[in-house]
Amino acid sequence: MSTYHSNSMQAFFPSEDGNSEERQQFMSLIEQLIVGVDELKNPNGVNLLGEKDRSPSFYSDLIADSAIPNESTAQEEVNTHLLKLLHNHPYHSKYFLTNILPMASTPGILGMITAFLVNGNNLWDVYGPAGAEAEVRVISMMSKLVGYDPLQSGGYTTWGGQGAIFTGLRLAIAKFVPDAPRKGVPRNLYAFCSESAHYSLFKSMEATGLGSDNLIRIRTNADSSMDTEDLRQKMEQVIAEGGIPIYVVATTGTTDAMGIDDVQLIRQTAIEVSYAHGLQRPHIHADSALGGFFAFFREYDFDANELNFLPQVLHALQQIQSRMQYLSLADTLCFDFQKLGQTPYSTSLFLVKNALDLKLIDLAEEETPYVGHRGYGDYHTGYTLECSRMASSISIYSALLAFGVKGYQRLLAQFVEVNLAFREELRLEIPEAVIVNDENPAIMTLFRIYPDRRNDFQKELSGQCYLAEIEETNRLNEELFDVLGKQRDIMFFGDTKKHLVVPTMEGNQISLYAAKLFVISPYTQVEHVKEIVSYLKQNIEPLFHSHADTLQPIGG
Repeated sequence: MSTYHSNSMQAFFPSEDGNSEERQQFMSLIEQLIVGVDELKNPNGVNLLGEKDRSPSFYSDLIADSAIPNESTAQEEVNTHLLKLLHNHPYHSKYFLTNILPMASTPGILGMITAFLVNGNNLWDVYGPAGAEAEVRVISMMSKLVGYDPLQSGGYTTWGGQGAIFTGLRLAIAKFVPDAPRKGVPRNLYAFCSESAHYSLFKSMEATGLGSDNLIRIRTNADSSMDTEDLRQKMEQVIAEGGIPIYVVATTGTTDAMGIDDVQLIRQTAIEVSYAHGLQRPHIHADSALGGFFAFFREYDFDANELNFLPQVLHALQQIQSRMQYLSLADTLCFDFQKLGQTPYSTSLFLVKNALDLKLIDLAEEETPYVGHRGYGDYHTGYTLECSRMASSISIYSALLAFGVKGYQRLLAQFVEVNLAFREELRLEIPEAVIVNDENPAIMTLFRIYPDRRNDFQKELSGQCYLAEIEETNRLNEELFDVLGKQRDIMFFGDTKKHLVVPTMEGNQISLYAAKLFVISPYTQVEHVKEIVSYLKQNIEPLFHSHADTLQPIGG
């Protein structure tokens, strides 16, 4: 019998008065979901239990079979359908080793539930006072963490690193062409980022009307950081051809290799080139969506080492922090809390060093007749693209309070420790698997295998390989991607088809493919590393034999 019936539509909603009977009913429905997920968990695999036949006709079958029911359905029955959606869904066991897809923490989930219970619109503090308060708090917290002045900084929660990069570009355009929001964008404005940068800027250039042809890609060094001499030369070239450099994105933690651009050197280079031509310097955005969380070590006393990190972990953290220390020189920053902040999707924070910059892209009072001008409430975020904003700041606030600085330090150090142990075991057991981001101590490892078990990585970097050689190696690595991908319910690895862009003997440019282990689950421990490497070895060995039967065994 349905819990919800047509003569009591209020039964579809939480109670108005907080009575215990309806609260218990609500809690029992939540418990049904939690118990259902727990029953599907499989710590010895990656996916939740349950069958899901994803045949080629899977989605067309869904389209044919799906229809809105004519009558209301009991929520208990609806919950069974919701749980079926989760069958065979990836889950963050110790073998979940792919990309930056973290487990949502309990504090993050509870913060999101808190936001859902009042369902405020974070556009305006009258509509969403809880979200506005949390947003102001987390902006202050994170500003202090990176070294911004919290009395001068500002920001808001947005839809991921993409939203932050896009708003940074909007600010950059408005700084150079104040009437652009009204009259349109001139065609001679240019943005710059490294070859290892996230593709978000491509979409932002398209969306602002500048076009991706006005995005200039800068060479990277072997550690995936931006080559600032190449930045200097390409800025000079743009200016010589009548263009104006307005925006430079410094990637402070690339998604694949944890390359960290030198924000201080990038800023100084941009200043020198621009001022030499009588131009204002470009807006500098640090895409710190991933790596920015290592700012939790900004004030850590590495000599005292209060948390007793192992020497190799301490050294790695020092290396990362030394490259991250200039975040506060950027005009804008981003923190994807749904990444290393351990909160649910989507919880990203965009920070602006000077909050007054946001007025450049704000709407006039008369353009927003529904909000912000009635004499109550003073948190009107008309500068955001969203007219409706979820209060994801509450989830971020919950996580920051629960973890604290030391909690985040311990978690990040654990990820680094496991990754270092993986690299050590990989070198020992599979020396033919070349670590191609070895210069970057981080939470991920990229490794690349070569035909004939040769190690051509340094030759590739220096442009001493022919295009056909690199393509052959890429194909071999793509075979490894396929092998691991077909078994990702056992161990779920990542991969990339764009590690570094390298020159060839013929003068072409080509990207290097590499498999990836990403330490992102709190349940992946050092003691699991041997098993993980052994599994890789079992899958890599047949690939070598398929290319040449006379090769020596791995490690032989």
